[in-house]
Amino acid sequence: MAVLLALCSALSYGLSDFVGGVLARRTSAWSVAVVGQTSSFLCIGALAFVVDGRPAPEHFAWALLAGAGGGCGAGYLYRGFASGRMAVVAPVSAVGAAVVPVLVGAVAGERPSLVVWLGIAVALPGIWLVSSTPGTAGEPGSVAAGVLDGALAGLGFGVLFAALGQVPESAGWWPLAVAQGAAVPAVVLLAIALRAPWVPRGRSVRWAVFMGPLGAGATGSFLLAAQQGYLSVAGVVASLYPASTVLLAALVLHERVHRTQGIGLGLCAVAIVCVAGG
Repeated sequence: MAVLLALCSALSYGLSDFVGGVLARRTSAWSVAVVGQTSSFLCIGALAFVVDGRPAPEHFAWALLAGAGGGCGAGYLYRGFASGRMAVVAPVSAVGAAVVPVLVGAVAGERPSLVVWLGIAVALPGIWLVSSTPGTAGEPGSVAAGVLDGALAGLGFGVLFAALGQVPESAGWWPLAVAQGAAVPAVVLLAIALRAPWVPRGRSVRWAVFMGPLGAGATGSFLLAAQQGYLSVAGVVASLYPASTVLLAALVLHERVHRTQGIGLGLCAVAIVCVAGG
């Protein structure tokens, strides 16, 4: 069940990132992040009222850290989408998003089976190969364009995953609501520091409201997956979100899926089988 929940999280993240990437090319990436994170906060907040739990102060502390990581990750991800190709930025971000929870889980004493570790080992190069798109440095369609934003986004998402993994099931969903709420000022403060426009303006940014249910479903599914299984496994499976982003970019935006990306997608499928079978 934990693997299935993490896979649902990956699919929701991939679809949400695709929508956010399309909007980021039409308006400010930071305003898209603000609207999307605010919408997610409202969705999670509504669910928190009906989910029983007894959160402790330390759970909210982890939630604040998770929110800061998630907000910064979303901002950098959409900025990368606005300047580069989704098929490059999303997979690069996923590498950091996968590595951080794996390291934290290992330090915490998690000991998955050998088959699961094999799946994790296969997933990391698979994610990287998905991002290996030929291009000329400096051009919007190249690997170089947006790769730094992808790396920073991955670090932020990795912190999000690792911090949420410290919230037990008994805490309910209020910590998750706090995490989503904290992501909004994190995006705003980072945008101000970078002197980037973040105030939502225009019709295009309004569509970011629909990212809320997707983002809420993604983080909620991940939280449940981490609570029912290993953080390291949930983090890696949830970090497979670029696969759906790449496929959507190919189908809708007609971005070409190169041979190396196809191999990477195949490795991601093998990783899912190994993790699920372990």
